[in-house]
Amino acid sequence: MRQAIHHLHVSTRTRGLVDISAQVRAFVREQRIATGLLTLFCRHTSASLLIQENADPSVRRDLERYFEAIAPEDAQRYEHDTEGADDMPAHLRTALTHTQLSIPVEQGHPVLGTWQGIYLFEHRRAAHTRDVVLHLIGE
Repeated sequence: MRQAIHHLHVSTRTRGLVDISAQVRAFVREQRIATGLLTLFCRHTSASLLIQENADPSVRRDLERYFEAIAPEDAQRYEHDTEGADDMPAHLRTALTHTQLSIPVEQGHPVLGTWQGIYLFEHRRAAHTRDVVLHLIGE
């Protein structure tokens, strides 16, 4: 059994979904592990990870609008605003999504559906560099 770990640094410009599928696939390919389990972990409380539709960009736009509706910026709604008006809504959006994903690896590739991509979901308006830890174990 072998394992490998890597920190993927993802630059974001503003809120929204950033496709990290290519970087994740490259990491898995470089490890030459044919069968195993890949874990991704986002080390932030205002960004998350999603496996989502990668063909039609309207799906991602609809997701972003949905999260704006259920966790809007509204100074009257939240007590926590340490880092600005988008701080608490970002925490809520992260709580409703995931900071960790597990993806099987088969024949040296992450097992994803035809229309699935791996995304970092940035929940803050400002640009950030996010750290996603990739851990692969297998043989």
